Amino acid sequence: MTSTIRRRILSLIVGIALALPLAHGAVAASNSTNPVLARIADSGTLRVGMSAGQPPYNMKNRDGKIIGMDVDLAQLLARALEVELEIVEMPFSRLLDSLESGKVDLVMSGMTATLQRNMRAAFVGPYMLSGKSILARSETIAALKSDDMNRDDLRIAALEGSTSERFVRLSAPNAQLTATDTYDRAVELLMSNEVDLFVADVGIVMLSKLRSPDAGLVSSSQPLNIEPIGIAVPASDPLLLNLVENYVQTLATSGGLEQLRKKWFESGGWLAQLP
Repeated sequence: MTSTIRRRILSLIVGIALALPLAHGAVAASNSTNPVLARIADSGTLRVGMSAGQPPYNMKNRDGKIIGMDVDLAQLLARALEVELEIVEMPFSRLLDSLESGKVDLVMSGMTATLQRNMRAAFVGPYMLSGKSILARSETIAALKSDDMNRDDLRIAALEGSTSERFVRLSAPNAQLTATDTYDRAVELLMSNEVDLFVADVGIVMLSKLRSPDAGLVSSSQPLNIEPIGIAVPASDPLLLNLVENYVQTLATSGGLEQLRKKWFESGGWLAQLP
């Protein structure tokens, strides 16, 4: 990140801090109706769940530190609230369970807001628009449409618990689906010819191509669908929901979200930090 962008981001933090309600003291009287926000204020810590395996949203660098657009968003929110950020790493498929059980306060992990997920949590955003794409070793397979994927001879990999897995199950119920714990594992299966294609968000597919430029991988020319990426908030805490909505709206109108999108989805300078 350049010094100019860093200064702009820091100025945004100040603006967000002024725009959002104070976290300390103000919620003490509403612990029963807003338990998560009260816990954040009392502990001075914001716990955010991430999978740490969804680049460029979140991933580990060579030192094992979690970086990505979701990390930057969470850090900005924590600074605006004047609390410490604790990133809680877990498999993607466990994130909403942990939100419901109170193990995390928010989920920021490239998560699409779907009907099923919105019945379990509120979603703020979207802070990104994405869509499903295909990564393959063959241009013919990469050009498949969703209606063409329902073949029993087609082997498909997708992240377990993700909307990509659901997309494959609905669009291609006859295909041979392998649900993986991480995106890296799905790419490994593709490279070793154990699957014919990998379905994931457009950003994940493009990153996989960038990381293996000599592997002959090809991707869809157009996304298979459009999906909104949002922040999952406990449905039981309306004041926390309101606070995070204010945060995202302030970042969007001030240009902060656009700066983060360019940093993580256009520049590619962060790729050198990866293993």
